[in-house]
Amino acid sequence: MLIIPAIDIKDGKCVRLTRGNFDKKKIYLDNPCDMAIIWRKQNAKMIHVVDLDAALTGEPVNFAKIQEIVSTLDIPVQVGGGIRSVEAVVQYLDIGVSRVVIGSAAVTNPELVETLLKRYSASQIVVGIDADNGIPKIKGWTESCSMKDYELALDMKKLGVKRIIYTDISCDGMMQGIGLESTKRFAEKAGMRVTASGGVTGSEDLRKLKALEKYGVDSVIIGKALYEANFPCQKLWYNYEKGMGIDHNFSSALRKECCS
Repeated sequence: MLIIPAIDIKDGKCVRLTRGNFDKKKIYLDNPCDMAIIWRKQNAKMIHVVDLDAALTGEPVNFAKIQEIVSTLDIPVQVGGGIRSVEAVVQYLDIGVSRVVIGSAAVTNPELVETLLKRYSASQIVVGIDADNGIPKIKGWTESCSMKDYELALDMKKLGVKRIIYTDISCDGMMQGIGLESTKRFAEKAGMRVTASGGVTGSEDLRKLKALEKYGVDSVIIGKALYEANFPCQKLWYNYEKGMGIDHNFSSALRKECCS
């Protein structure tokens, strides 16, 4: 299963939210590209980037930051957040973004998805469905839809979409475990390639997700669990720094271990 580190950008900084709440924001690094370099040093094969400001405004507020990440890394970068026009998609693909994630526009303007898939391959255009109790949320998770998550997926499937990035909002950023049953239910009903997202807390969640591969779940986006060093190798680094009496914050500790 492909593990994809997430980089969320708000006000130009690398942050994590809790259940998409912009009032519950934690800043990890001032420069998101530095974070991308750290994850690459940890052998990431792909990076997932979200422009949180754009998710609210529909404008590519952090475009320059994303361009810096894409031009610096030697691995694919997929980007989401406020992408609601053909022009926005072209802008991202032109700078080397590998995949563009269509979220709110899949609900409000499905014709956009249809148009994009006539112009680009299904490997370049994926749809993100962020659901709370099975109901998709859009526009930075501030509005609900009138359909079920799997119904939206099936509509997208008819248009030629091959992959869905599925986020269980109730679990996102909570550090209480992946929404295994909701993800399984969605994947079974959708019958598509699924990238799981939201709630991964540690290695046990990855073992549980492995069982969903037969339903099409072949990858997972991980955010806060990586940032909080919830995986064994990261804990080793943290414990080493602490044992040496070093004043270790997230950026200095991981940067020292990963970038040396």
